[in-house]
Amino acid sequence: MHYEGPIYRPPSEADSLLIQATIGCPHNRCTFCMVYKNGPKFKIRKVVDIKEDLVEARKAYGERVRTLFFPSGNSIIMRTAHLCDICGYAQELFPELERITVYGSSQYIHKKGVEDLQKIKEAGLSRIHAGLESGDDIILKKIKKGTDSAQQIEAGQWAMEAGIEMSLYVILGIGGQDRSRQHAIETAKVLNRISPDFIRLRTFVPKINTPMLEEVQKGTFVMLGPHDILKETALLIENLDVSSTLTSDHYTNYINIEGKLPEDKSVLLEKIKTALEYDESSFRPFFIGNQ
Repeated sequence: MHYEGPIYRPPSEADSLLIQATIGCPHNRCTFCMVYKNGPKFKIRKVVDIKEDLVEARKAYGERVRTLFFPSGNSIIMRTAHLCDICGYAQELFPELERITVYGSSQYIHKKGVEDLQKIKEAGLSRIHAGLESGDDIILKKIKKGTDSAQQIEAGQWAMEAGIEMSLYVILGIGGQDRSRQHAIETAKVLNRISPDFIRLRTFVPKINTPMLEEVQKGTFVMLGPHDILKETALLIENLDVSSTLTSDHYTNYINIEGKLPEDKSVLLEKIKTALEYDESSFRPFFIGNQ
C-alpha cells in the first residue's frame, strides 16, 4: 500500500483500514490548520492505484476489515464516478464492510448536489467527516474556511437527505474572547438545521506554522481559558435542538463529555457545571500543537 504526505484520520476511525484516495487538501487555506501548509501539493490518486492498494489490503488483512476510511483531506472532491467506483470495488473485495468514510468540507459536499450524493451513498459511502468549525460567518471568513453558514446547512442537509451519516466537528474557542458567545449561538443554529448524526467537539490549540499562532503571539487573538471554554460549551449545548450524539473525543479538550441529545442534555450540562468548580490550574496546560 502506498501513502504520501501526512495521513490523518478521526479518532472514531482508529480501527479502520486507511487507503489513500487523495493527497493533501484542495483548500489548504484555513488559518488554524498546519497539516498541509508545507505540502504536498493536492492531487487525486488514480483509481487503478487505489484499487491496487485495496487488493493488497485484502491479501494482508482479509476478513478482519470492517470499516474503511479514504484519506487524505477532502476525498469527497473526487469525481463522483471515481468515488463510486472505489466504494463499490471495496465492497466487492470486503463483503464484511460495515462502513466506508471520507473527509469532506462543506463547500465540496455542496458541489456534489443531492443527486451525486445519492449516487455515492448507493455505491457504499456511509459517512462524511466534515469540519464545521463554527456557524458564525464572521469567524468562518476570518479563519478562511472557504464556506459560510448557509452553504454548511445546505451541504449537511443534502448529505443527510441522501442517507449519508454526517459527523460534524466544532472547534471550541475558535472565535476567541471577542466572539465566544456568537460562536456558540450561531454554531448551534447551524447544527439545529442539519441535526447531524455526530457532533464532535475540539478545543482550539494554536498550531506551529499557522497564521493563528502568529495572532496569538502578537496578542491580536485572545484565547479562552479553561473556564471560558467550558462556559462556551455549555452555551452551545443549551442552544442545541438536535437528535445527535455529542462527544468530545479529542486530546485538546479540557473534559470529556458524551451523550445523546436531546435526552442527555441536562447530564452534560451538569458535568460542565461540576468542572467549572475546579481551579483552572487543574486542567491541561496551554501548549502549541505540532500535529
